[in-house]
Amino acid sequence: MAQMQTITEFALTGAERGVFTRDQAALWAGNRGARLDALLKRAVANHEVWRVHRGLYCLSERYTHGRVNPLELAQRVHGPSYISLESALSHHGWMPEAVHAITSVALGRSRTFDTPVGLFSFTRVPQHRFLAGVRRVSEEGGDAFFLATPLKALADHVYAQRSDWHSVVPVVESLRVDHDLLAELTGERFDEVMSAYKPGRVSRFLAGLRKDLAL
Repeated sequence: MAQMQTITEFALTGAERGVFTRDQAALWAGNRGARLDALLKRAVANHEVWRVHRGLYCLSERYTHGRVNPLELAQRVHGPSYISLESALSHHGWMPEAVHAITSVALGRSRTFDTPVGLFSFTRVPQHRFLAGVRRVSEEGGDAFFLATPLKALADHVYAQRSDWHSVVPVVESLRVDHDLLAELTGERFDEVMSAYKPGRVSRFLAGLRKDLAL
């Protein structure tokens, strides 16, 4: 019991924003073998630690009180990736509905992870320039993650849903995006995002949307 508490105490003081890896726990425990696995398994069973993904852990809610940022955690669960689709649109205030999963775009294959922190969904979107139209966001408390701009999130949505959209109409009617928000888009943003995708459904959507917005 004492050894398990020592792991937890180390995590409380040494885990950055409550998140840590198996390698970090090994340094704290001074062991990388079966003894370490037993300590981690015991901590998880006692609800002191959550196993988020293979080799990735975080202190449970009783210690973090919601301070673990799932947007930052997503890029540690599966990457390279960036927050996009519904989560990005919601973060920017472009989608009025609540989003129940953390949605990301990844370079690798599409995957979903159901974890104690939340549901993480990763969609593969082939691109020429993976981070075109993506920004690194730093929030209060030191949280940092890669986030798609609204236009990039819309483009990814069209690819993910295989939507044959060619104008502003479905963006407003299906996603309920406000016209005033679309009016904030610029030709430079279109140039950047359009450079990311191969010719096809997404490029046709972006060209049609740009034409409707007279950009």
